[in-house]
Amino acid sequence: MSRNGLMEKGVVQQRIWDAAHECMPRHELEKLQFARLKQTLHRVWEKVPCYQNKFRELGIVPDDIQCLNDLARLPFTIKEDLRLNYPYGMFAVPLREVVRIHSSSGTTGKPTVVGYSRQDLDNWSELAARFMTAAGVTEDDIVHIAFGYGLFTGAFGLHYGAERIGASVIPMSSGNTDKQLMIMQDYRSSALVCTPSYALTMAERLEKLGISPADLSLRVGLFGAEPWSEEMRREIETRLGVIATDNYGLSEVMGPGVAGECQHRCGMHIFEDHFLPEIIDPETGEVLPPGSIGELVLTSLTKEAFPVIRYRTRDITRLIYDTCECGRTMGRMQKTMGRSDDMLIIKGVNVFPTQIEEVLFQVEGCEPHYQLVIDRVGNMDTLEVQVEVFESIFFDEMKKQRAFVELLEKRLLSTLGVGAKVKLVEPSSITRHEGKAKRVIDKRHL
Repeated sequence: MSRNGLMEKGVVQQRIWDAAHECMPRHELEKLQFARLKQTLHRVWEKVPCYQNKFRELGIVPDDIQCLNDLARLPFTIKEDLRLNYPYGMFAVPLREVVRIHSSSGTTGKPTVVGYSRQDLDNWSELAARFMTAAGVTEDDIVHIAFGYGLFTGAFGLHYGAERIGASVIPMSSGNTDKQLMIMQDYRSSALVCTPSYALTMAERLEKLGISPADLSLRVGLFGAEPWSEEMRREIETRLGVIATDNYGLSEVMGPGVAGECQHRCGMHIFEDHFLPEIIDPETGEVLPPGSIGELVLTSLTKEAFPVIRYRTRDITRLIYDTCECGRTMGRMQKTMGRSDDMLIIKGVNVFPTQIEEVLFQVEGCEPHYQLVIDRVGNMDTLEVQVEVFESIFFDEMKKQRAFVELLEKRLLSTLGVGAKVKLVEPSSITRHEGKAKRVIDKRHL
């Protein structure tokens, strides 16, 4: 495609942004990881009181770590550590060397504050360029960013990554869906960046306006910031006419740029030369064998201003180390199933919203909008799944509605191992969100 014309939709020839690192042989990668780990450990030992105290409590100094397997001897870092050291107590450089500050929303108390040195920002742009290139973005693309700009890291990471590649960037930010679609159509946006739930909101609005995906120049979507299922991916691809790719990051570690899918979409490539991943049992903290499902733990290897050691992400996934057809040699992480701290426990059974989403999206007649309501009646937990359905079903005769509900409840029971009550609701009745979708209402804590 040339910017003077419309971009041809479909898979572009696979490119690798930084083949020297992304395709590095495993033994060379591990040597680089260990060298960078040692540097990071000495940095936090010398500069960050929180880590000095944690290491002393365990009787450890950086030189005790003699190989990568010794990583398990080190203490975890959790979000509460960041809050206790608010705002700048976790920084490993003087504030005059911090050129950017981001933070979380702080909806549950004080926000977590993260800082970036000039080198950190350069690395961040490079890493975002890696996963955006893997997803198919090129210098010929027009990248429409519908993440909110502000203290949230998402928009900035992809913005500078796209510019590093040489693509044109539309810093649209979030909100005003009709204007988003007008800009997307008139400016010939070819790559869309937003949450997967907002992508579906856009698709729904396009359909109501009578605009076909063929009327857009969209070719690829880079969706993140919330867990989403393979069924949701297919729904987005069908309704927007894009190749939908996943990417992963979190502010405490970097922001977007920790991992991302290539166009083979068989897991998100983790940039292991910058982040050392582990999978642990979220209950015991024990490191699990390769291929196990558990909580992702990340250690930064190159961060200057805000290094983290064994940060518990609370995201549930597994690591994959077999070879990808794209040629990248670094490990991959599976789509996140949800979060260990957002995991729903219903009658003693662990339930993730994405499991429910998979079931709903497989049943013809369900719209891609749902909400989970958890309550406690007496001493018994209850789960109600409210799901929008086609008008033809919502206004159908009671007998057919009941059969549809029974089908959903049977499939949910089979998948979850616990019963759920299904409530059919009218199309467009569940609140739409321009950022992360709010799927769960837990009345047990009210």
